[in-house]
Amino acid sequence: MPEASSERIEVIATTISGSIRDWGKVKRIVPLFAAHGFSGVTLHAAESHAAARETACAVLAAGARTIISAGGSGTFNAILEGCCDSLVPLPEIRLGFLRKGSADLIGKTLGMPDEIEAAIAVFAAALRADRTEPCDVLLAEDGAGVSSSRHFVGYGGAEIFGRIPHYTENRFMKWYKGVLGQLFGDLGPFTVGMTLATAEKVLGMPFRRRRRWRIEVDGEPVAEDRFHALIVVNGYLGPDLAFSGDALGSGRFHLFALRDRGLLRLPGQALRARDGSIARDPERWGMAPFAVTRSLVLAPDGDTPFPVNADGSTLLCRGEARFRRVDAIRLLAGAREGGARQ
Repeated sequence: MPEASSERIEVIATTISGSIRDWGKVKRIVPLFAAHGFSGVTLHAAESHAAARETACAVLAAGARTIISAGGSGTFNAILEGCCDSLVPLPEIRLGFLRKGSADLIGKTLGMPDEIEAAIAVFAAALRADRTEPCDVLLAEDGAGVSSSRHFVGYGGAEIFGRIPHYTENRFMKWYKGVLGQLFGDLGPFTVGMTLATAEKVLGMPFRRRRRWRIEVDGEPVAEDRFHALIVVNGYLGPDLAFSGDALGSGRFHLFALRDRGLLRLPGQALRARDGSIARDPERWGMAPFAVTRSLVLAPDGDTPFPVNADGSTLLCRGEARFRRVDAIRLLAGAREGGARQ
């Protein structure tokens, strides 16, 4: 029999994320933890990301220190926001990612299986061994201070990457996302969102003014050009988004800027960015990498508001978007040969 544990564990599951198969995982979470000897598990169902954020804040204020997110990247980052709202020091919190959503790259990177029985077994082992990996927390801010800021981990960006959530995170798309996830796997909705955002860019290029962007890294200007996509990652996110080789808690994050080489080159650039092959010949395909230790500023010309993606959540910015590392949190991790990626 597994060793009994009454440790308090709060699982927050959203009903708006995941494939059709994923939606059936939720009701099995508590019984599976009980089978591994954990009797202190409480399941909270949240109908929205806002509700997940509020629940995370509330349970931490009530004394919880271990939370497991059951959803996709949007759910995970909403719960992360709740952790920040609670004012509990982030290093005191253990946060887990139970994969039940689309583009759940953090969960994959942490070695969490997609199959529910295997995932709960990994969580049980990680909890008993207090096995965690540090992960930097990034803050995205509207330069004009009008929109609310966003804490996030994972990926974000502007231009094509800023537009992806428009196609993937609307509430009415719940069933659409579930069907895509069932048919095409975890990255089904993300791939469709990126494809539609790219198509929108291609179709609109002959009729719209193409913005020039000024990029500042750690207070210094490093580039000024037109870009199709500005991709922010805070570390290695697995083979599906393998631009950076840094661990998630390396203390720095990265910008990968895809230069505008014209309408005809864009589909090829987008394809090679999506499959990761662009990293083998970045100059040819117009990819410019920048490592950031303190702050990043993305500033387009003109005064039109623009969307920024903070790992699946849209932040509307005016004038410029600012990114910085603000803290680190401990993420529950599966055992992997060789330990954490460095």
